[in-house]
Amino acid sequence: MKKILMTIVAILSVFMITACEEKKISNEEKKDAALIFKEEYESLNGKENTSGKVHRTVHIPEDNPYEKVSQKKVVKMLENNETFYLYVGDSMCPWCRSVLEKSIEVANNKNIQKIYYIDIWDDEGNEILRDKYELVDGTPAKVSDGTEEYQKLLKTFDSVLSDYTLTDEEGNKIEVGEKRIFAPNYFYIEDGKVKKMVEGISEKQKDSREELTDEMLKDEEEIFKNFFV
Repeated sequence: MKKILMTIVAILSVFMITACEEKKISNEEKKDAALIFKEEYESLNGKENTSGKVHRTVHIPEDNPYEKVSQKKVVKMLENNETFYLYVGDSMCPWCRSVLEKSIEVANNKNIQKIYYIDIWDDEGNEILRDKYELVDGTPAKVSDGTEEYQKLLKTFDSVLSDYTLTDEEGNKIEVGEKRIFAPNYFYIEDGKVKKMVEGISEKQKDSREELTDEMLKDEEEIFKNFFV
């Protein structure tokens, strides 16, 4: 009996050590992902883009919940009927930089452990996710196709997406004929089905680079409080 008890204790000890090691690795991976996100966004603080416009300065805490994933992984998670948050945006997107700090503040307050994210552009500002359209003689023309994964995301998120329009020189909006994932777009997916989508932007904010007022920040806070469950 004594030997059996000793064997059980030994097995339990190994199990506990393994569990602790896995938890440590998990925590380290989460920290690494958060630091990558922090570096990606803060590295552009105060710098000019190719158009000479200055990027908004953002301060990202080291304990932020963002983790970068591939488009393929997102599609796989949807196919596996998983529940998760997804942010589609980019570090160069001025509207994204307007809402990030508040999204992190609210997510952390609500103990949201993970927000997965995918980028829409590469380092040169080229589309790496979505279809690209331009107006040719007043008619939308597809310049390049989005990824296979993007087409699947469009289909899955169809119920919460807006129609895609282009604006001509006279300010007229021309319908493209498909919906669009814009930036920033935050999605809440439950059991593989999209339940919510928000941009997080205050209706009072009219310019992507204008100074954020207390009223705008309060609006952002309410949007994310209602979004995160």
